[in-house]
This record gives sequence, structure tokens and C-alpha cells, in this order.
Amino acid sequence: IKRAIPSSGEIIPIVGLGSWITFNVGDDPKLLDRSTRVIKAFVDGGGAMIDSSPMYGSSQATIGYALKKLGNAKQVFSADKVWTSWPSSGPEQIEQTRAHWGIDAFSLIQIHNLVAWEGHLETLRAMKADGRTRCIGITTSHGRRHDLFERIMESEQIDFVQLTYNVLDREVEDRILPLAKERGIAVIVNRPYRRGDLISTFQSKPLPEWAGEIEAKSWAQFLLKFVLSHPAVTCAIPATTREDHVLENLQSGAGVMPDAAMRKRMIDYVRAI
Repeated sequence: IKRAIPSSGEIIPIVGLGSWITFNVGDDPKLLDRSTRVIKAFVDGGGAMIDSSPMYGSSQATIGYALKKLGNAKQVFSADKVWTSWPSSGPEQIEQTRAHWGIDAFSLIQIHNLVAWEGHLETLRAMKADGRTRCIGITTSHGRRHDLFERIMESEQIDFVQLTYNVLDREVEDRILPLAKERGIAVIVNRPYRRGDLISTFQSKPLPEWAGEIEAKSWAQFLLKFVLSHPAVTCAIPATTREDHVLENLQSGAGVMPDAAMRKRMIDYVRAI
């Protein structure tokens, strides 16, 4: 399944790939090659968006290593961030990020966790105007600073927001996701598994028989399909170090998706256990 970025009409697959922790492997050749295999499985399986940040250690360089080795940078929707308290340092940091990735321009640059957002937004607007990025946006995680997040969404012209959303962390359903739909802002979901904690919590519990109605064969697919089925969500970015998990995630973005009644049933089931 693919969805359109509201501001541009560009179509992207709904399952992306995060890089926090998983791609922070330094110069270890075995781990770099493992990450390369993960990215190859992701792109070969039809994925596009890969998301990173200067905050994620060596993750950006790991992505660049893989893209250079695989030669498939043009197939990737490159999403990264600016993360510095000094807006004047933003352009230099973004240029370092671009060099790490080894690409000519980004698909999306975001302001990480709203750090110095006003100054960085000016930089990102200039970058979009001269073609150094196609889209711009803001991010938050762990439910932080939603009031400010909402105010920026209401007052500024941005293409994307990135936020935390999963079957248990559902605060954004009340206002932020409807506002994104209303304002024509694409939504990226981070922490759909709470960094694997949700899978660890539920994997010892029985997957309901009716999960087959949405073609969910595992708890991972059950949890990810819940996120992806929200009508305001454009893409989710689970992170992993395993090729089989990449394919499992990609399969979650295909086939039958939960409707509103099924989503309520999923919430009720999870709450009960």
C-alpha cells in the first residue's frame, strides 16, 4: 500500500525504516554489512523511506555506506533531521548529513524534537526553495511538547510531522492526527513497537484468531497494522537489525487493513491483556 504526501502528491510506501540505535554500529565491518543487508532487503521488498538524525551516532554514515555499496540511493526517500540548539549551525550540520548519506539532495529534512525550531524552519524553507530538499517538517517522540507541536502545525506551512503512535500511546488521536488530516500534512510514526517493548510484552500472549481477518500472522504485524490503518498516517518507520523482520514489517503494509470497528476491537483486546 502506498499513500500520497498531501502537499506534493508524491506517492510513498506506508512502511519505512528507522535507524535509531540499530544502525549506530561505528566502523565495525560485520555490523556495517549486516545493516547493508537490512537496507537491501528493505529496498528490494518495495520500501522507500529511510529516516535518521544527527542524534543517532553513526547511523547516517551506516546508511551512506549501504547506499554506496548497493548503488540504489535513487530508490530511497531520504528523511533526516537538523538537531542543534544554534540555528546558525544548522546549514553546516545538514551538509555534513548529506555527505554522510552520499546523496545530492534530501527528500525530507525535519527539525528534530522542535529544537530551535523557528530559526531552523527559515533554513529549511530556503533549502526547499532552492531544491536541496523536497519536503520539510518537524518531529517529536515519547509524547513530548504536543501543545507546541500543535501550534506549529496550525500556524506554519510544513509538509510532514513525525510523532510517536502505537496501540497504547494514542494521545495524538485526539487532536494532532485529525489536525494533520485537516491541514494536509503527512504523518510519519516513530516507535510503533515502543522500541520492541510492545512485542516483548505481548509475544507470550495468544494472538487472537480473528487477527487472520486483517492478515496479521504475528504480534509485530498486528501492532503495525493498527498504526498503518489510521487514515492520517502516511508512513511508519520501525527499526530493526534483521532482514526477516524487515520483510515482516513490509508485509504488514500489504493486504487487508483494519477498519474503524476492527481498530476498536484491537484496542480492547490489548487492553484486556
